[in-house]
Amino acid sequence: MDNNQNSQTMAGKNRIIIVIIAAVCIVIYLFALVQATVRLYLSADKNKLTAEQEFSQIAGTALAAGNQGFMTQGYIDTINNSLSASKSLEALIITGPDGEYVFEKQKGYAVNWVNNSPRFINRASFSNQNHYEPLPIQNLRNANIKAVSRAFNYSDFTKILKETLLIILAGFAIAFFTMLIQLLTGKQEPMFVKIKSDKSSDLENHFTYESDIPLPEIGPKGLYSPRSNIGWEEYLIDRLDAELHRCASTEKDLAFLLIEFTDLTNDAMFKQSTEDAVPSFTSRDLLFEYGRWGIAAIIPGASLENAISKSEKFYQIIMDRFPRGHDAPSSIFLGITSRSGRLLGAERLLLEAREALKKAKADPASPIIAFKSDPEKYREFINSQKK
Repeated sequence: MDNNQNSQTMAGKNRIIIVIIAAVCIVIYLFALVQATVRLYLSADKNKLTAEQEFSQIAGTALAAGNQGFMTQGYIDTINNSLSASKSLEALIITGPDGEYVFEKQKGYAVNWVNNSPRFINRASFSNQNHYEPLPIQNLRNANIKAVSRAFNYSDFTKILKETLLIILAGFAIAFFTMLIQLLTGKQEPMFVKIKSDKSSDLENHFTYESDIPLPEIGPKGLYSPRSNIGWEEYLIDRLDAELHRCASTEKDLAFLLIEFTDLTNDAMFKQSTEDAVPSFTSRDLLFEYGRWGIAAIIPGASLENAISKSEKFYQIIMDRFPRGHDAPSSIFLGITSRSGRLLGAERLLLEAREALKKAKADPASPIIAFKSDPEKYREFINSQKK
């Protein structure tokens, strides 16, 4: 009892720790997303201010250099140098009386030509800011300058994403190491058999590996018994009743037999015998455990003679698998019966098979005994019981 209480207490504490760690991880993830969103917004806003300042400076430079000589080689070099020094501007278009002139950091990236006129390319990475100023250069009419800028500072953008990823990875690391610690420190409860003391009602835990000490009855779980890989004995009567009803409604025969082994020494031998019984008689779901070392088989559609033939073949398989001395008695006995056109229940058919098995065990020279009924006498018996 104390061990169970301690286990429950530890399990409760572990669940609380897991919930706390999960909550911490969720907070970390949310913090990572929120801080990344805020920092990206502030970075974009800061980049807009930088772009406005840089464009204003380049416009002033273009005006001053234009007064010295518009679109001379010195003018072109001055504009290119100013654009290269810019952190946020990608390209410039300067209009003069003789046409439009393009200046780009990377040729063809920010400007394309439409009908011999330059146009800024509409990219998602570009800002939608309108950078435009007239250039009142002396003796020059209709001169102006316009530019396109980036929406983000890429160095800031990359830094924010890297730091956000590190925060998220920290959350994953906490979750991973928590699970790892839980697996390494988790304890398995030992398997044991509880034996009641003769002196008191207290239960003591005794560890045993003896195969002959029965485990507590816990009832069938699932369709097949893990000991034999065939049906539990508790399911036999219900399934036999169902098959009898189905065969009676279609006017088919049904054979039923009980098999008992007398010299099996372990569950492995018994399981091997049940595996041999599957192809010998019927499908696995129509085979059931019967007692400690027995099998009950339901064979729908089979006559008594057909069941006897199957039993003889199975008998030979078992004798070949577990050979005995020449004069040794049989190690397997079979009791067989069938519906034989009668309307009867599972209990009656089971009784007949038990009687046949009893006679087989009583006469080792005849290990296979079949109970053969007289349908006419059986009907007369039933009618007499109704009166």
